Amino acid sequence: MKNLLVYALIGLGVVAYNVSTQADRDATGAIVSEGSVDAFTIRVGDCFNDTGSISTADGGEVSSLPAVPCADPHDNEVYAVFDLSVSEFPDGDAMSEMAFDACRNRFDSFVGVDYESSSLDILTLYPTRESWELQGDREVVCAVFEMNANKLTGSARNTSM
Repeated sequence: MKNLLVYALIGLGVVAYNVSTQADRDATGAIVSEGSVDAFTIRVGDCFNDTGSISTADGGEVSSLPAVPCADPHDNEVYAVFDLSVSEFPDGDAMSEMAFDACRNRFDSFVGVDYESSSLDILTLYPTRESWELQGDREVVCAVFEMNANKLTGSARNTSM
């Protein structure tokens, strides 16, 4: 009986920790306090900071992101989230190229200037072969960031940056 109580307390502690570290959203869905956001629940308009996985040269798997209100300094702002419509996982670099091209096609209408003229660059989050096959993951997340590594403040929407 004592073990059951201990396990129940540990479980409640884990749940309480996860709830207390989640980013809070207001009634419109905007992030109003910093915290973790699950990579599968990230939305257009969300802002987040880099993680070790994002900043590595070869990329990495991301399960959650350190979200912040867009009014606060931040590294990235999500401007598009969509599912890929291909039936098989692309080989080699084709997945990253496909995701980047699709994000680039959506860039101009968000920022208000073409990609080549912009001071912003594109960060793409896309399925791994494992998440594609085991979870049916088809989601691509497109985010903008400052090429000179400065933090963004506010939204980059229609800024022509």
